[in-house]
Amino acid sequence: MRKTLHAIYDGKVFKPEKPLDLKPNIRVRITIDTSEGKAPKKRSFIQTARSLKLEGPPDWSIHLEDYLYGKGTPSHE
Repeated sequence: MRKTLHAIYDGKVFKPEKPLDLKPNIRVRITIDTSEGKAPKKRSFIQTARSLKLEGPPDWSIHLEDYLYGKGTPSHE
């Protein structure tokens, strides 16, 4: 059985953050993957969209549905 859990090391023992469904005195293999405690910096939707460097017609925002649903070249009003 494989489980992933989060624990804190207090200098002597690992303390799971949530209770484990394991019998006492059972042998386990522990693989340690440390995390620095800092979550990756979140980016806004606009930052992500700009980083994609998408190219398209200048009227995308005005005629988005025409382009999305394949209605051909939109008529300019």
